Amino acid sequence: MKISDYELFEVPPRWLFLKLSTKDGRVGWGEPIVEGMAKTVRSATSELIQRHVLGRNPLEIEKLWQRMYRGNFYRGGPILMSAISGIDQALWDIKGKEMGVPVYELLGGRIRDKIQVYQWIGGDKPSELGTDAEEKVNSGFKALKMNATSEISRIEPPAFMDKVCDRVSEVRDSVGKEISIGIDFHGRASKTTAKKLAARLEQYEPMFIEEPVRPENNEALEKIAVHTETPIATGERMFSRWDFKNLLEEGSVDIIQPDLSHAGGISEVRRIASMAESHDVGLAPHCPLGPIALASCIQVDATSRNAVIQEQSLNIHYNKGNDLLDYLSNPEAFEFQNGYIEIPKSPGLGIEIREDYVREKAKENVDWHNPIWHHEDGRLAEW
Repeated sequence: MKISDYELFEVPPRWLFLKLSTKDGRVGWGEPIVEGMAKTVRSATSELIQRHVLGRNPLEIEKLWQRMYRGNFYRGGPILMSAISGIDQALWDIKGKEMGVPVYELLGGRIRDKIQVYQWIGGDKPSELGTDAEEKVNSGFKALKMNATSEISRIEPPAFMDKVCDRVSEVRDSVGKEISIGIDFHGRASKTTAKKLAARLEQYEPMFIEEPVRPENNEALEKIAVHTETPIATGERMFSRWDFKNLLEEGSVDIIQPDLSHAGGISEVRRIASMAESHDVGLAPHCPLGPIALASCIQVDATSRNAVIQEQSLNIHYNKGNDLLDYLSNPEAFEFQNGYIEIPKSPGLGIEIREDYVREKAKENVDWHNPIWHHEDGRLAEW
């Protein structure tokens, strides 16, 4: 068996799909994407496949992963690791289908029957969240996530902090204490403001606070942690086990959030999950992406004892025009019941891609980029 061909499809709302084919007709799907940099990742994915994958045995996943990573003098980073991630997902999909088993069986077998998922509420600039939260809970979700704030300066007055707390209070009052609420700082705050917000938000008992500072400033997490008992989560902008190594050793993070389309795919995130378990740190894979990325996450969740919850993008504010289930001929694979998703039993990644629909949507002009925000004085603000 040899890899003989590949195709890449940029599709709305902001995703990039990879179809990897073997000479004997076996097909695997992956999702190599950096949101807002699809064309760049598309080029990197093509280059890696042509140099390291075409003509080779797709069942030798680790050998190919090592070639793609170590076969380049310059390694890591969002572009190269996202390209490797999508290729890795497609290789596991092929191998699972060839063996007639879900990917998790090839990773040692599942340890759970289902994984809890959370639902996003609100948008980039959160407002009027109570009603939205109540609707999501009434539809069965037991965990929610919201953005804490929009633009935020290095130092903010008490009134600003009050507004943030009021939004979280509105959600907590709407859904009660039976529901978990994650609060995403999105790396928008300085350590100064993050310390204050973390302390003030503790009264609402968040499930976690996410990316209280940008990953470049992860050394500040230790200082933030002493101001709160709320679990600290981060990791969506970290791209390999080496990026996570120091973070785990420092001991200031409670939940890591590697992205299966950014952090080396199934192969690497499985290793990162094991590293985290050895440091008593939970796993909650980042996934505001498409169905292939989510299917890959679930395969890792199925085998990881420290997996606590799974992000998914159904009805997220980014998904305009197309949503998570549109590209599947078996949307029941992602049926959420009582806040959980069942671990799939179908071979490979457990999903069936509507290839004709993918080809149709790939004809559209997809050019998503994240917003550029500014403060009142004209300075660039963190999105």
